[in-house]
Amino acid sequence: MTEGDLAAAAAGFDPLRPKLIRVAYRMLGSVADAEDIVQDAFLRWIDVERDEVRVPEAFLRRMVMRLCLDQLKSARHQRETYIGPWLPEPVVEEDEQDDVTLPLLLALERLSPLERAAFLLHDVFGLDFEEVAATIQREPAACRQLAARARTHVRESRPRFRVEKQRGLELAKAFFAASRSGDMSALGAMLAADVSLHADGGGKRPAAGHPILGFEQVMKIHTYLADLFRKKGSTLVRVGFINGLPGFVTREADGELQTTALDIEEGKITAIYVVRNPDKLRHLH
Repeated sequence: MTEGDLAAAAAGFDPLRPKLIRVAYRMLGSVADAEDIVQDAFLRWIDVERDEVRVPEAFLRRMVMRLCLDQLKSARHQRETYIGPWLPEPVVEEDEQDDVTLPLLLALERLSPLERAAFLLHDVFGLDFEEVAATIQREPAACRQLAARARTHVRESRPRFRVEKQRGLELAKAFFAASRSGDMSALGAMLAADVSLHADGGGKRPAAGHPILGFEQVMKIHTYLADLFRKKGSTLVRVGFINGLPGFVTREADGELQTTALDIEEGKITAIYVVRNPDKLRHLH
């Protein structure tokens, strides 16, 4: 292959790369895996008779989705043996991007790969069922059923009352300040009665081995953590949206990064998602 052939392939592919990575990430929950899938798609794109492809974006989205479905066969086994709660790799952005928030990503994890694909392609990316069928190689009627089943499972994970952007960021800053300073009165005022804490250390860094449920238990763990923060430190790196939720990135006493995302309903924090696994934070350095 000549440099000219490679440049021609890249010219048609590179403008679509960010969209394709978003498709793959929503399927896999891993930034690194999504980038690998899209790079694999590019290598295959080089060998395609591109003059015969009428709509490159649709063709490549189809290719990426099929590669993701293949990847999920092994990924599901890996997550069954994962140490502690599993959370998707955090994507940190200045603004909310769309409705695919962290709780929805977790709900998608509980679906079969085909249900997830049908739901994302139709309900999130807006494709008609004919295109969904062509992508996942099923009949349109079967795709409708897959999407309907998925919709039932994920309905409760959709944000019912989206927090206003500035208010969400203010709550994230206030939560950081209260949790690190040990102001338990201020911290408690932010939490819902049924608040939960989910921490993903992946067996690589200390983290709760199961979700912490309820106001009393979450306050108890934060009282303990605040003592550690006072002794060892925790530095705020940035505030932003983490998988669509207000949150922040910190550098902890061991020098590693950590992300904290807050699910907020009616002004109260209903869930706290903390990613500590260094393997999931490499792309943030």
